[in-house]
Amino acid sequence: MLDFKALLFDLDGTLLDTAPDFVTALNTQLVLHNREPLPDSAIRTSVTNGSIGLIQSGFNIEPGHAQFESLREEFLELYFANLADKTALYEGLQEVLDECSARSIPWGIVTNKPWRYTEAALVQLGLMEPAATVICPDHVTLPKPHPEAILLACKEIATAPEDCLYVGDHVRDIDAGRAAGTRNIAAAWGYIEAGQVIADWQADWIVEQSQQLHSLLFAN
Repeated sequence: MLDFKALLFDLDGTLLDTAPDFVTALNTQLVLHNREPLPDSAIRTSVTNGSIGLIQSGFNIEPGHAQFESLREEFLELYFANLADKTALYEGLQEVLDECSARSIPWGIVTNKPWRYTEAALVQLGLMEPAATVICPDHVTLPKPHPEAILLACKEIATAPEDCLYVGDHVRDIDAGRAAGTRNIAAAWGYIEAGQVIADWQADWIVEQSQQLHSLLFAN
C-alpha cells in the first residue's frame, strides 16, 4: 500500500457525484425562464466551475450581466432545496473510507464549495461525522488553487502535508496540493473540462476510475 497517514478529497466530482442534483436545479430554472433544458453532459462539465459556470452555460451570459447575480441566487436556492436527492459517493469510494476507518487513517474534505451546501449534503449523506476535517472557502482567506485550505486541513488533523494524499478532479486541486506539500492524485473520473490534459497537471498519480482508487491506496 502507499505510505500515507491521512487522505483528503475534493468534493464535487471527486468524492461525490453531485452533478445529478445540479442538473435538476439548472433545468428546473431554465424551464421557469421558458428556456429549453440542457443535456446532462453539458451541465456535468460545468459543475467544476460552480454556480458561476452553470449560469454561464445555462443562460449564455457572463458575470457582470445585469441579470447574472439574480439568476445565480435563484439557482442556488433551487439547488439547496434538493442538494442531496441524487448525489452519492462515487462507486468504490465507500470502501476507501471504510478501509481508512479500519486502519485509523483520518480522511477529510477540502473543497471550494461553500459551507452552507457542503455541510447540508454531508449531513444528509451521513458523511459529516466520520470526516476528520471539512474545509470550505468560508474557513480561509484564499480558496484553491491557493494552498491555505489544504494546510488548514492538515493542521486540523495534526498531520504533516508530506504525509497526506490529496485527491482532486481539477488542475487547481493538484496545484493547491503541490503548493501545500501533499502528494496528489488526479481523479480522472470527475468533472473534467473539455480540452484539459490531465497528464499536464503533474499529479503524482492519475486514477481513471473511482473503483481503482482502493487498489492504488491499499494493495499489498
